[in-house]
Amino acid sequence: MVLIFGYALFWRHQLNQFEIIMYVKPLTAFLIVFLSALYCAAQSSLIVIPMKKGKVSYDTSYVLNPDLKKEDLFSRCLKWFKDTSANNKKYIRSSDDKSGEVIGDGLFKITTSSTGNYYWIRFVIDIKIHNGGYEFSAHSFYEKPVESGISNEYSKIEYRWWDYRQGKPWSAEDETLFKGIVANETSLMASLQQQMIGKR
Repeated sequence: MVLIFGYALFWRHQLNQFEIIMYVKPLTAFLIVFLSALYCAAQSSLIVIPMKKGKVSYDTSYVLNPDLKKEDLFSRCLKWFKDTSANNKKYIRSSDDKSGEVIGDGLFKITTSSTGNYYWIRFVIDIKIHNGGYEFSAHSFYEKPVESGISNEYSKIEYRWWDYRQGKPWSAEDETLFKGIVANETSLMASLQQQMIGKR
């Protein structure tokens, strides 16, 4: 037997070939675990999800044409809420044309596997409208996994997101899930902006 770079090499005379067996030392095992954690951290760093006070929160102010009146933007916002699909739904909770605020709920369906597993992502939408612009906020995110034969309830997305960023994903589908949240939320905000400036 010969040790080379942490491997044990055995000569098998009867088969006329080498048999290579991993010989893991304590230091080697530590390095494997450490590098795996670094890899997971690097993967999570590629996904940018904004946080505010420890909670997932998308907050953006939009400055549009100053000639756009609050009343017109308010009407466009209500119209935007009615534009839904099976995988992307929006519901109005309340609307106040005097204050210019519209509060509602958003719901995304994000497919995470070829076997049909998916997640429902639920969140609150809060839009404050004024002359020439508006403020958009999406917060209070909850996730609900849907898998064959398994029943789950909604839970705060921060629990899963925190563990994922620490290199401890709950499942192999977490990366797809969080990339889906970013893509859907980005598309949602862009669609509202297009509606507000009159390009939809």
